[in-house]
Amino acid sequence: MADDSEKPVSNGSSNTKEVEKPPMEPISLPTVEEIRGQDIWNNCAVRSVVSGVMGGGLGIFMGLFLGALDNPLMQDEMTGRQQIIYQAKQMGRRSWSSAKAFAVMGFVFSAAECVVEKARAKHDITNTAIAGCTTGGAISAKGGPKAACVGCAGFAAFSVVIEKFLERHQ
Repeated sequence: MADDSEKPVSNGSSNTKEVEKPPMEPISLPTVEEIRGQDIWNNCAVRSVVSGVMGGGLGIFMGLFLGALDNPLMQDEMTGRQQIIYQAKQMGRRSWSSAKAFAVMGFVFSAAECVVEKARAKHDITNTAIAGCTTGGAISAKGGPKAACVGCAGFAAFSVVIEKFLERHQ
């Protein structure tokens, strides 16, 4: 099929062939509020705190889901009310534990990535790998140097894989 946009437009003379051009839309400059919002979001502290809060929220939902899957060992000897109370307590414990872990993970990763990005003045996959290594090493540092190295390598690899996956789907 031929594209209609390339058909000549006749204006009375048979010698001239003009192609219709799509209308140009004007470029709008950002408002003062949009610039201030970008400046606030580019602050590493703000970005890290927001990531920590969002990570905590994700942790709460993960804890609720995983806590609901826990079965008591003495389930046959418990009444229905005791089972509900047990499940509610497990969900609460798991939610709080997961919220703390995900909040720390989100905070450390976002802070590391932001600081590295500002220091290198680039936005690329290397920043993600360094931030992942920092986060994995920091989270697993209590287990000793070997655990910190494994955590660093594992979280960096995971971060790069996720970044590549998200990059492809944008």
